Amino acid sequence: MTFSKLGLSSPIVDALNTQGYDSPTSIQTKAIPIALQGKNLIAAAQTGTGKTASFVLPILERLKDSETKKKKRIRALILTPTRELAIQVNDSIKAYAKNLNLTSMAMFGGVDEKPQKQALIEGVDIVVATPGRLIDLYGQRAVYFEEVETLVLDEADRMLDMGFIDDINKIIARLPEDVQNLLFSATLSNPVRELARTAIPHAEEIAIAKQAASKPNIEQWITTVDKDKKSALLSHLIKDNEWKKTLIFIETKHGAAKLVSQLEKRDIKAEAIHGGRSQDARAQVLNDFKEGRLDFLIATGVAARGIDIEELPRVVNYDLPFPADEYVHRIGRTGRAGAQGEAISLVSKDDFKNLCMIESRLDHLLERRVIEGFEPRKAVPISILNYVPKHKRQS
Repeated sequence: MTFSKLGLSSPIVDALNTQGYDSPTSIQTKAIPIALQGKNLIAAAQTGTGKTASFVLPILERLKDSETKKKKRIRALILTPTRELAIQVNDSIKAYAKNLNLTSMAMFGGVDEKPQKQALIEGVDIVVATPGRLIDLYGQRAVYFEEVETLVLDEADRMLDMGFIDDINKIIARLPEDVQNLLFSATLSNPVRELARTAIPHAEEIAIAKQAASKPNIEQWITTVDKDKKSALLSHLIKDNEWKKTLIFIETKHGAAKLVSQLEKRDIKAEAIHGGRSQDARAQVLNDFKEGRLDFLIATGVAARGIDIEELPRVVNYDLPFPADEYVHRIGRTGRAGAQGEAISLVSKDDFKNLCMIESRLDHLLERRVIEGFEPRKAVPISILNYVPKHKRQS
């Protein structure tokens, strides 16, 4: 299968070839033809499956032969949960549209709004935005929606987790009735399905997520440890194995800042990226990590949604995530394009329920490795593969 056979024209295919993409992924093969027909779509796809191109390429194809009629009018709107993801998606648009006369921009808060307003005045076809800043500029009449042809809800599950449902509904209510709606999500949770039911009528549905649950090229293992020994264990693993480029997931921004300090005391340089840091600081840290000037990046799940690094040998779950699909999403950042990857989880007794749900999702137990000197005082039981959370159990 080639991109041209999916219905994409030569200028777009040539740009893809320049980027080194010669054949579509599974999600692209299924999603692009549906989107090109103007149909509504709900798609479940994990990180690393090529979902961004699945909605960007059809948008470019459908917009390439026309232009906006007035200033401040946009023709495609992509909503994302974080600033980092908005920038990442906009970078992809620019790369794929290099042979087209189309313009795009990333719109997000935490920075001066004047350049964003000026760009809208000069004319923008595609806006990739976080919901809050978009509503703000819409309220200031800096952007209008009457010419919007396509709406994309990217990382819909994360946007709902972050409390954007009211903002999303406000935006949808102001769009033309005949707009095409595309929803992409790592998980199709009940809240995501409820959003889809009310906002995306008569949609076709595709799912790739389950197929990516356990990539054979990602070595997954866990080590059990008491909660108060996790930072010491992480330091030991880094030094003993001479780890370099590693993405470390943690649940809270307070925990991220604390871990940076704990590692620094052991002569390990790390930086944290989370919602509490300024946009400039986050961008600088992320760039340092991508360019190899920083080996250890600690990220909360929210901030990590915008991190896309081609060559990442290792991810560490300092805290186990919930729900289980978030684990799959996290480990999908390593082992890309056929490369070998490694996913390590530090598991304490408090993590047992999450571990059960993750291993049930994977349908197999994760390998356990004992690290000498860090054996837990509170043992972590062997998981129950058919574990069912209390709220889902039948009485």
